[in-house]
Amino acid sequence: MNVVTAILDFVILVVVALVPAVGYLAWVKRSERFSPEPWRTLLGPFAYGAFFATVIAGILEAILVGVGTAASQAIPAPEFTFLNGNSTAGEFFLILVIAPFIEEALKGSGVYAYRAQLRGPADGPVFGASVGLGFGFFETLLYGVGAFAVGGLVAGIALIAIRSVSSVLLHGASTGIFGYGFARSRFHLPGPGTGSYYLVAVGMHAAFNALASLAAIVAIFGITGVTITLATWIGLVAAIAFVFLAIEHVRELIQASSYPAIALGSARYQPKGGTRPAAAPVRKK
Repeated sequence: MNVVTAILDFVILVVVALVPAVGYLAWVKRSERFSPEPWRTLLGPFAYGAFFATVIAGILEAILVGVGTAASQAIPAPEFTFLNGNSTAGEFFLILVIAPFIEEALKGSGVYAYRAQLRGPADGPVFGASVGLGFGFFETLLYGVGAFAVGGLVAGIALIAIRSVSSVLLHGASTGIFGYGFARSRFHLPGPGTGSYYLVAVGMHAAFNALASLAAIVAIFGITGVTITLATWIGLVAAIAFVFLAIEHVRELIQASSYPAIALGSARYQPKGGTRPAAAPVRKK
């Protein structure tokens, strides 16, 4: 393969990974009915998720897995097997515990970094989805490049396509949920806030990873053959359904938060730069 062909293939992979993420962001963005965020405002959070949160998450996860593996080898007790990244227990601990907590925290830091640009509660999930979709785009691109290196362009595109309807949406939805909780705290709305919604995001991430790993979980019990294939497809379909329901819930939260001033009867929550719609006249009895 010559250099020109390799560059062209890489550009194709970037486009295939980027277009779905941007399309999802446009879908979420349209949910904010009152004074929606301009694209230029969302590019920063998207880039933060793609090029900061993804890279730092990968580094931290590699460090923790390395430290855990060394510790489990230094203390070879059965109860510490889950720390060994080379073991089955260690792999599940990574995808069900370490990755959700680290990645959701780093994506959440993107929402915090752009907190000054939040104009109202509805902006929280929009900014969160932007950070998460940026994370999902770049992570998916990296996986696609890995598949390309092993199986060629078709393999890279196929993996990106699968992750684009699953993992990318998961990251957008989970960080959108966190963004909603962060905005609730920032604008002093009653009820659960940042910490509670962070744990919800972590739970969503872990649940998705469990569904996506259903075949591997089934294999632990010694089941093989057709059942593994069936578990693979069931897990994939369930994971895709889960993330589409999750992102739709985020869109509903944005729509419900678009007019917080009316819902709460307080101008304190009125988004900046907009005109509050006139309230319906009160009919005297």
